[in-house]
Amino acid sequence: MLSGDEDVETVWDAISESRLAPYNRFSSDRREALDLYAWNARTSAAVFELVGHLEVLLRNGLDRCLRDYFGEAARGIPWFMLQTAGGEHVTDAVDIVRARLRAQEQGPKGRARALRETRDQIVAGLSFGFWSGLLGPKYEDLWRDCLHRAFPYSSGRRKDVATALEHIRKLRNRLAHHDSLINVDIPFEVRRIVQVASYLSPEAGKWLESQSRAMDTYAERPGRLLEDTVVVAARDAWQLYNVAQCSAFVCQAGRAFRPVKRIAFYADREIKKEIPSILYRRDDVEWTPEEADRLGASDDRWDRKIANVIKASRGEGWAEGRYQVFLLSRAGDPQHRQLSAGLSHQMAGRGSAFTQRQRYVSLHALETASSTSDLT
Repeated sequence: MLSGDEDVETVWDAISESRLAPYNRFSSDRREALDLYAWNARTSAAVFELVGHLEVLLRNGLDRCLRDYFGEAARGIPWFMLQTAGGEHVTDAVDIVRARLRAQEQGPKGRARALRETRDQIVAGLSFGFWSGLLGPKYEDLWRDCLHRAFPYSSGRRKDVATALEHIRKLRNRLAHHDSLINVDIPFEVRRIVQVASYLSPEAGKWLESQSRAMDTYAERPGRLLEDTVVVAARDAWQLYNVAQCSAFVCQAGRAFRPVKRIAFYADREIKKEIPSILYRRDDVEWTPEEADRLGASDDRWDRKIANVIKASRGEGWAEGRYQVFLLSRAGDPQHRQLSAGLSHQMAGRGSAFTQRQRYVSLHALETASSTSDLT
């Protein structure tokens, strides 16, 4: 703990203004910003630990497949010393690792020690980027012949696994360079890491999840959390959001809302796991077939999207009138957030609903809650 303002300023200067800028944007109080910076470091360490476990699982799974496919036991030659499709990637990476291992074998005054370079040392020395790179497009044939067997519980499509691993590789680099995670969806990234581990082995995925302290650390975020999400009572609106080509929240015209970034839907006695981002908002929209046709012919993309919502809602039985429309994100949009599961509401009885109209919470609170009782 820092003892006073003088300590805060000293530490601030030592870390630097530019490094602390992302945290200072969340709190103008430098002590609070430093607390947030320290939390970011703890969270980074916890997530990096998770990525490290995945890296070991990944390289071992791919190494086993390649060892069997190239008949390493019978040949007595490691697979990475044999010619493979796109092999320059393999050769260059292996040469770098071997050179590094040999340099480590040099004793004092440059005297060489007995060489202890082993196949396992070389495999362990190959980077996360190397292993994820083996799932690139130029290895499509190798995927079909061999590598798909490392991921028996995936979709079976190389691109699906490769895309997930590329996102994890970028996250790993961000963690390694001590970058800010303030705007990173940590719960989503943690689920992605566990999911890829489950592609290799469901048991490994469960173990990884049980070992992780990332979500516990993430939940300890200090400082006041912005109530950036409105939870709306949405029996009919939730159904409409899920209609094809809709992705909207529709309510009565003139309804007031605080400035928020997201909407969460409360229906069926739970907060649904989809937490879409608000992309566009328009009030007092005439809800008629004629207005839908007029907006549908517009050059403005928001007009056309609202036209689709009007048509979809009328197909669901919504009456004519005037409404307010929030156009929302869907899964796959980088701004969209998704909880691991819906948050159930346990209270019963008249008037016990989590909200009968709207209620404000932080996205962070939603991501770290196990039920609505954690939000009160």
